[in-house]
Parts: sequence; C-alpha cells; structure tokens
Amino acid sequence: MATEARQKVGLNMRSDLYEGMTKLAKDKGQTATHVLDQAVEHYIRYVAPTQDTVRPEIMALARKSIEKNRKLLELLAK
Repeated sequence: MATEARQKVGLNMRSDLYEGMTKLAKDKGQTATHVLDQAVEHYIRYVAPTQDTVRPEIMALARKSIEKNRKLLELLAK
C-alpha cells in the first residue's frame, strides 16, 4: 500500500475544538491527525462547494413567497 505525501502544519485552533477532537480520536482508536484529515476532506468535498450556492429548498420557498406576495410587491414597487 503506497503512502500519501504528508505535509507538516502548525495549528492554532480553539481549545474546546482541539479537546473535543483529541477525545473523539482517542475514543475511536484513531489519531488526531486522522480525525483532522477526515474533517478537512469532508469540508473540501461537501461543505465548500455549497458555500456559493443557495440550497434548492430555500430557493423554492423564496419563489413561493414571491408568487404569494406578487400583488403586494407590485404595489410597493410603484
């Protein structure tokens, strides 16, 4: 099994997050490095790509509200 290239980094994170992460790692029999790797991978894959878009269910609610209040919006625009 080939190992992936690693990069040493220094962190400056909130104490409560660090303590929670190290406790989680210990409880799961993992290293803190593994937990951080998994968290960053999840953030890059799932969280960051959605930061610039509006969730579909929010857009649906906005469209519904606009349609419901169309007459009021038209009156206010005058």
